[in-house]
Amino acid sequence: MKIYNTLNRQKDPLTPLTPGKIKMYTCGQTVYNDIHMGNARFYVVYDAVRRYLEYRGYSVEYIQNFTDIDDKTIQRANEEGITTEQIAEKYIASTIADLAALNVKPAISNPRVTEEIPEIIEMVGQLIISGNAYENNGTVYYDVNSFPSYGKLSKKNIDDLEAGARVEVEANKKNPMDFVLWKPAKPGEPSWGSPWGNGRPGWHIECSAMIRKYLGDEIDIHGGGADLIFPHHENEIAQSEAVTGKNLARYWMHCGMITVDHKKMSKSRGNFATLKDVAEKYPYDVIRFFFLSGHYRMPMEFTDASLTAAQQGLNRIKNCYNNILHALKMSEDTLPGDYNSTDAQIYIDNFMQAMDDDFNTADAITAIFELVKHINTHMGKDETYSNEFLLYSRDKLTLLTSILGIDLDQPSDSGDDSFNNKIEALIAARQAARKNKDFAEADRIRNQLTDLGIILEDTREGVRWHRA
Repeated sequence: MKIYNTLNRQKDPLTPLTPGKIKMYTCGQTVYNDIHMGNARFYVVYDAVRRYLEYRGYSVEYIQNFTDIDDKTIQRANEEGITTEQIAEKYIASTIADLAALNVKPAISNPRVTEEIPEIIEMVGQLIISGNAYENNGTVYYDVNSFPSYGKLSKKNIDDLEAGARVEVEANKKNPMDFVLWKPAKPGEPSWGSPWGNGRPGWHIECSAMIRKYLGDEIDIHGGGADLIFPHHENEIAQSEAVTGKNLARYWMHCGMITVDHKKMSKSRGNFATLKDVAEKYPYDVIRFFFLSGHYRMPMEFTDASLTAAQQGLNRIKNCYNNILHALKMSEDTLPGDYNSTDAQIYIDNFMQAMDDDFNTADAITAIFELVKHINTHMGKDETYSNEFLLYSRDKLTLLTSILGIDLDQPSDSGDDSFNNKIEALIAARQAARKNKDFAEADRIRNQLTDLGIILEDTREGVRWHRA
């Protein structure tokens, strides 16, 4: 397997720190709104990466954070007249429900900034002791000149960055490129005690502290959107490596942006569509299929035409699968005729080769279409075909789509772990919404579960569920 590594701009063979294990971290959501299509693509891409690594036999320790305190969460809380904690619970519950609907497997852990303050304060203190950070009037800054390899991920030259920075923005800095590790409290804003006074963390330090706590000093894969290469991931490297003296990650993966009129989709631009809004028109599995139909490193243009094309493509695969099931149901236990599975093996091999080559889901889906064509050609012949052919076709089509997180079976017929995980995640999101007294969201999730054929029973021992 090879992964395109942003650090050296080339495809590197996958050689984990520990044979058979992958430590993987991706930067998660700042929870002040529902996730939009750009956020959703990021989650689906790294879920597909994780699924394929697990298919290849790796044990994947996957951590993904939630940023639950930030200028944006504070602003949203003020706008809605509730606390930042309530805002965080509301949108974490909403995100969990969205991801479950997209069939994204839950991370092993989703640490939150507000629950990791002691580790963040400890790391800031270590950076001060090492001479990589300094305090001025309650604000702690990272001194970028103290880290000689600053810019190695983004390939930016620090002298050019300094020349382009606005020195007047913060006069307390030694250098205009120095960034905040800890900021003093403002009246009415959430804050925590620290050796430098009451305050809260800067944005970048949270991920460094969380990675170190949950995965250790070094990890295998660090993922995120391409917009995080600089400054966020560059700053993570500077922070972590200054403390540990080790490389933070062996492989840096970055997902391309969803664009609208060839401009990045973002909440700040106002050109975004939430996943929930799009899901009112297109099923979640179609949206997932759309995200995977392009190479993850490339930008994707969001249009109705592209989603309609994804829907038609997924329907083509599902129709083939349903035809196989129907043929099996109507057939005898055995039908005459031998089937040479080597005829179809080329398409299985093409799929695996595509995924081995930097998780090229676009080419992997092409291989699935080729397999579908092969199956349809055999089933369209006048001659009879064997159950061996039908069973082989069903199993291989199910295997390849499941690796991509696409379920071809109706949910009510599914007894696999991915479906059960989806239901459990939705129930957890509903419980979080109820705890936050967001009963409208709780009812919406319950309706979604009903649509999936799930009946809930609220008992004194907790929530139980079963299929209708």
